[in-house]
Amino acid sequence: MRVIDANAEAMGIPKSSLMENAGKCIAEKLFEISKACKVSIFAGTGGNGGDGFVAARHLLNKGYNVDIHLFGHPLQIKSPESQKNWNVLQEISNETNSIIINQIEDTSQLKSIDSDIIVDAILGTGIKGRLREPISSAVDIINNSSSVVIAVDIPTGLDPQTGTVDDKVIEADFTVTFHREKSGIKKADIEYVGSVHVCDIGIPIEAELFTGPGDLLRLNNREMNSHKGQNGSVLIVGGNRNYSGAPALAALSSLRSGVDLSVVACPNSVASPIRSYSPDLIVDSLSDNYITFDDTSRILELSEDADAMVLGCGMGREEESGLALNEMIEKIQMPIVIDADALKILDLDLISKYNGEVILTPHKTEFKAFFGIDIPEKIEQKIDVVSEASKECKSTILLKGVVDIISNGKSVKLNSTGNPGMTVGGTGDILAGLVGGLLAQGHKAYEAAYLGSFINGAAGDLARKDYGYNFLASDILKYIPRVFRGN
Repeated sequence: MRVIDANAEAMGIPKSSLMENAGKCIAEKLFEISKACKVSIFAGTGGNGGDGFVAARHLLNKGYNVDIHLFGHPLQIKSPESQKNWNVLQEISNETNSIIINQIEDTSQLKSIDSDIIVDAILGTGIKGRLREPISSAVDIINNSSSVVIAVDIPTGLDPQTGTVDDKVIEADFTVTFHREKSGIKKADIEYVGSVHVCDIGIPIEAELFTGPGDLLRLNNREMNSHKGQNGSVLIVGGNRNYSGAPALAALSSLRSGVDLSVVACPNSVASPIRSYSPDLIVDSLSDNYITFDDTSRILELSEDADAMVLGCGMGREEESGLALNEMIEKIQMPIVIDADALKILDLDLISKYNGEVILTPHKTEFKAFFGIDIPEKIEQKIDVVSEASKECKSTILLKGVVDIISNGKSVKLNSTGNPGMTVGGTGDILAGLVGGLLAQGHKAYEAAYLGSFINGAAGDLARKDYGYNFLASDILKYIPRVFRGN
């Protein structure tokens, strides 16, 4: 939901609008339960509390008596949207309406509740670990009351992903959740969540279907005490006597993704040119002009130290290179990205039987060469074709185009970052390296594919701002860290 909220905001929908809709939805649920009565709103300092502040305003307009119990100091309110709605309550808190505002900073300030309805807007999806005081004691007071309890988004104390309870949880009669029913609600005991109401707060489906800057929240965080090799190693297998740039670009982009090591296994004739691209690359020389069947044992040996592999960048279409790749596919069991020429010389049946995670990154011509299927023009039909092909070959497919289509046969993501300047040669190699780097850092294939698609296109968009359409694929490399940083 944090991802979707951020993507919606990037589309131009302000968080204040979503909070307003959420708060109104809570109030409308109360209208269904009871006519004007006394309501106590227990609010935290996050967005959950902000939803409660909005609900309070709507309830006051309908004649309800409202008590607000803020857990913390107003200066601790985290989001600007929550702060603004708190300020509104301060402005209208006077003798002309029935609102009482309390600040709860320790357990001595807690009192028994005599309200008809209690709204739990304390933590929601923001819970981490055991509940602290005074929230822990507030949970006991709420559960021991005779009030009807409505939880905002998810009951305080419930893990939003697993539905488990580490410590204690507010036992709600109703849960009003937003946009989608959280996985934790689906898995939780009914005594915790009660009757669940899913509220549409105006998030368009595109915020979930298309990648956006919010998806960067999914990136794995690096541990502060991590050591060399802990953040992943990628093995790039590619290149031939005519192509040194493709595997070099893939290796450099994998390093830009955050992996610790990127090793290129390539023909001897291009080993020196690839080394010359950067001292950061480790290059292992194979046969002279193209990858041969005799190289498989060395590549398999190198793969033992890798966390993911990228196959095909600049490899060429020699029949013997195809035999070598097919031999490797039968023996390795790690996440792999299959790109470019490898898609034209690999056996589709072997991919379908592969035991590890596979990502295929074709454009429409390579897709037809690999699957024997034409890509239709309409986006809806494209999605169907890619999803079905992904399901049949048990792989994630990243179909490159004006709008990238990513599917694992179960789910679909679209990516619209990128621009016409990215038709320049090498951008696909950068994408393959990025995706391989994300795989090596522990991301699942589907997530690595759509994250890589977004990052690659967003970096290209930054390059266009500086160069127009006259940038090179290698120019994109320096913008990748900016995308990771969110700027």
